[in-house]
Amino acid sequence: MMRWMFLILLVNSSLWLPAKIQAAGPIGTWQLLVNSAGIASMHTAVTRFNTVVMLDRTNIGPSQIKLPNGRCRVNPLDQVLKTDCTAHSVMLSLSNNGIRPLFIQTDTWCSSGQFLADGTLLQTGGNLDGALKIRRIAPCVSTGTCDWVEDPNTGLADPRWYATDQLLPDGRVIVVGGRGVFTYEFVPKAAGEGTFALPFLAATNDAQNDNYYPYVHLIPNGNLYIFANRDSIELNYITRTVVRNFPTIPGEPRNYPSAGSSVLLPLDGPSGYQTAEVMVCGGAQAGAFRNPTAQFPTSLTCGRMVITAAAPAWAMSNMPMRRCMGDMIILPSGEVLIINGAGRGSQGFGFASAPVLNPVLYNPGLLTFSVLQATTIPRVYHSTANLLPDGRVLVAGSNTHLFYTFTGAFPTELRVEAFSPPYLDNSFNARRPQITNVPAIVRHGQTFTVVFTVPGQLTALEMNLLSAPFATHSFAQGQRFLRLKLAAAVRVGGTSYSVAVTAPPNGNIAPPAYYMLFPVTQGIPGNAAWIRITN
Repeated sequence: MMRWMFLILLVNSSLWLPAKIQAAGPIGTWQLLVNSAGIASMHTAVTRFNTVVMLDRTNIGPSQIKLPNGRCRVNPLDQVLKTDCTAHSVMLSLSNNGIRPLFIQTDTWCSSGQFLADGTLLQTGGNLDGALKIRRIAPCVSTGTCDWVEDPNTGLADPRWYATDQLLPDGRVIVVGGRGVFTYEFVPKAAGEGTFALPFLAATNDAQNDNYYPYVHLIPNGNLYIFANRDSIELNYITRTVVRNFPTIPGEPRNYPSAGSSVLLPLDGPSGYQTAEVMVCGGAQAGAFRNPTAQFPTSLTCGRMVITAAAPAWAMSNMPMRRCMGDMIILPSGEVLIINGAGRGSQGFGFASAPVLNPVLYNPGLLTFSVLQATTIPRVYHSTANLLPDGRVLVAGSNTHLFYTFTGAFPTELRVEAFSPPYLDNSFNARRPQITNVPAIVRHGQTFTVVFTVPGQLTALEMNLLSAPFATHSFAQGQRFLRLKLAAAVRVGGTSYSVAVTAPPNGNIAPPAYYMLFPVTQGIPGNAAWIRITN
């Protein structure tokens, strides 16, 4: 099969112009995993037990999956169904694609989340009765009984609807922004601590509020890069000061309700993790959300910026196709997958059309885009994408309606798919490494041994550490890729090798958490091993 690739040529300091070229090779495959998860997953996170927590919202009426054992949620504050015997969160088992209902009490609509150092999934905010709530689930194996627990005594200081969470080096989580909320706060808090003003969020607010779900990335010096609308800053959250303002990205607004997506490109261990570069792709035309009947074409552009450079500047390129609501997922190969979304309109209930069915693969080193195999299922507003430990990408959700609606254009989507990127093609199996032994727990800066096999010749070995983010609204909160420093691999017999690997030096590079360690040779990954990085 053939795929289109777009070679990006740097013609000046701020613009890349694409020249289309043709190249042969695999273009990926799709697999339907679950015909009905019972809910449309608005928020999705992959756990270290190879299960997936999927979460929608309350105040929506009944879902399509019942709570077990006759259990019902009784909530006088619910706007639609005071007694609800259906689930609005589920756990998916990756081993057998089974679905188990989970219980949530308050509204998680457009909320945020992050895995903590011990593997607990923290979930914050939402709408109405959920806006100040803090929830946790301690994940378990697929046969377990773990479930959501709401903190009865401690809540958020400000209501957080459309906020962003980021795990910090000390294990706390910072919660940034929200609808009409220009502050940040921490979970947990120090005694007497409240919220802290962030005027940048007020400054990036506009007539249609294009600063919801700000893009937040932890950078190597321990500060935060925060992007909202079209502008961005570097925030020292310890001293509560903005230490740097970055240039405005050309083009359209980039955050909800005009959302594109963003990633922090791979941090490189062999070079000391010194260079940090962000990439932002897609968005909607200014005013598209306020004029949904116009169905304006969405953004065509991506921007890259080295935020650690002395004089940062956006380098712009054109994607192969226009896209809003695309999810950007860093793959274990170091490439960036752009998946889901629409070619017209914006985020919002019924505000988009022209679904973009083809994922796009971006190679940061070659500056190329590849158009991959299309799905048959539109994934627009309220859809998600998450990397799995076997290198596939889980795709779920899509609900452009206020309530579950299964007729008309873009019906509420309960199906769950997996996309296999080109590197999973069987033609690469002779190059595919597999880890056979690795420590379960590794300290910052520790040198540890990984034993692995490669069927063919060992060439271009990498050990890449990837976080498990919380995906919602086209942004994977806490997403992180670390290319670890290696010694020369040593053959220990047959196709088996041993390599000494150096863990990231501190929490600025790798906040303490569970990560997926992927072995990669010649750009072809094997299955990940879960390891815990500790201080």
